[in-house]
Amino acid sequence: MSRRELRRVGVMARVKSGELKLEDAASLLNRSYRQVKRVWGRYQAEGAKGLKHRSAGGESNRKKPKKFREKVLRTIGQKYSGEVGERFGPTLAAEHLESEDQLVIHPETLRRWMLEEGLWSRTRKRQAHRQRRARKDHFGELVQMDGSFHEWFERRGPEACLMNLVDDATGTTLARLGEQETIWAAAGVLRQMG
Repeated sequence: MSRRELRRVGVMARVKSGELKLEDAASLLNRSYRQVKRVWGRYQAEGAKGLKHRSAGGESNRKKPKKFREKVLRTIGQKYSGEVGERFGPTLAAEHLESEDQLVIHPETLRRWMLEEGLWSRTRKRQAHRQRRARKDHFGELVQMDGSFHEWFERRGPEACLMNLVDDATGTTLARLGEQETIWAAAGVLRQMG
């Protein structure tokens, strides 16, 4: 039973014990007096089981036919299945089924069917883990440099390029302002680094 149905049972039990009147039950359940009277009649005739939704536990009216399901799953097994990295997911399989095989099915329905039949799993193909490059052993072996044009003087002077140099082995950082982003603009910084 759902939470709403259990609440109805509780209210109807209070009506049966005389604690509540039907008008009060109607306001508690946010229903009309007429509807609560109908629910009360069903509760008296069948008890708490009578308040359970009639179609609960049954098959959906929108369920696809069994033959259609079997045909779709057979087609996927023959054409669109394979190893974990090669097989189609439900969305792509639904698109191919519609365009190539004229079998129209919603991808979410197909996903449930494929999971039940073991034709698809949620595992994704993982990429190989990248390891960081080891730092160089000696100072000056690898120097990374980059330039950044900006109004460094806050409009009180010309636009300049900040050349930033970082030594890979030690992480030492040196910078210099220049007019251009070239290695020649960083030559002075390179001399400072040795």
